[in-house]
Amino acid sequence: MIAKKPNKKQKSSKTQPSLLLEKGAHNVTRWIGSTKSLVAHTLLFIGFVLLIVFGVEADTVMLFLTTIVSLEAIYLSIFIQMSVNRQASKLEEVSEDIEDIQEDIEEISEDIEEISEDVDEIEKDIDEIQKTPKPKAKLLAEKVVKLIKK
Repeated sequence: MIAKKPNKKQKSSKTQPSLLLEKGAHNVTRWIGSTKSLVAHTLLFIGFVLLIVFGVEADTVMLFLTTIVSLEAIYLSIFIQMSVNRQASKLEEVSEDIEDIQEDIEEISEDIEEISEDVDEIEKDIDEIQKTPKPKAKLLAEKVVKLIKK
């Protein structure tokens, strides 16, 4: 019989703020890849162009726009790297689970092989018992039983 192995996954030792940051980063990364984000960014850029059209100095608008876009790119690259790290961690856990399953399969295979050998031995024993001549008393008892049944 195969004993169950203890779960290798342990409780995270991360603090609550760290978990909140990771969850926030995950949500931001997911939102950035959405249609809503595309629409919001398009409207934002149109808004900056309209500022220039309505008389705000182009250099000021462009400076502000490039600063915002640069900061967004910096934060997005950090968020994306956090997502990559999280996925790598999940893949590592899955890999460990696969190794455990492979070990279990090997153990089950060995158990099946042992059971098969036991069955072969039992079959040999049954063949031997069937080939062994019956004692005369047993043969006579069987004949008596047959005669009584008739």
